[in-house]
Amino acid sequence: MTAVDASVRKSVSEEEWEQRVNLAACYRLVAHYRWDDLIFTHISARVPGPEHHFLINPYGMLFEEITASSLVKVDLDGKKVMPSPFEINPAGFTIHSAVHAAREDARCVLHLHSLNGVAVGAQKEGVLPISQQSIFVLSSLGYHNYEGVALNEDEKPRLVSDLGDRSFLMLRNHGLLTVADNIPDAFVLMYIFESACAIQVRARSGGGELIPIDPRIIAGARAQAKQVTRGAGGALAWAGLLRMLDRRAPGFRE
Repeated sequence: MTAVDASVRKSVSEEEWEQRVNLAACYRLVAHYRWDDLIFTHISARVPGPEHHFLINPYGMLFEEITASSLVKVDLDGKKVMPSPFEINPAGFTIHSAVHAAREDARCVLHLHSLNGVAVGAQKEGVLPISQQSIFVLSSLGYHNYEGVALNEDEKPRLVSDLGDRSFLMLRNHGLLTVADNIPDAFVLMYIFESACAIQVRARSGGGELIPIDPRIIAGARAQAKQVTRGAGGALAWAGLLRMLDRRAPGFRE
């Protein structure tokens, strides 16, 4: 079977299909920016409707291959609720299911093992206040200590507690995670998070003394973000990002 199954579109609502297209686009964008880790990270999104059903990537497909029809629909236990020839990664859904279950607003959870994110996650100080990008991250950032490959159910309460009501979570020695009530915002938050980490890695590699940003500026960053970008900025940036994908990788809509 190929990654494209025309019967899927006929079997789901228009709202679910739109969510599938946006999630497939998000996977393709992660691949475009080279944040992917072969097949080993995940982006999940809640299916619109009263059921607690979620879409996640088929285990074994590269992010650049994922299509709207290939996404796997599962419940909070990671069990398929719609026929699919694909399986999912149980370790990946351990993290995602914990966040989805705890946060009603967590309609999209984006988790990466980006090189810059892991590098900063291995630094004791974590994210430093040295860039404009960093102030938005620091205004809503939690940290979760590494506990090994995420397979243990008993890690979930600690992960949820460390995230709290925040938008950003740094998984120590592991990677980055963003949470939003829609896919475009989750992606833009990750773009900011990854950018802050990349800037920090480059700034530290220069060897000079770093200039910290005044804490009072960080305190006002959340209000500034809402004023300037209408939330996380997804509503403004997403249409342009989809146009770019339509030019470069249009298969995500299949």
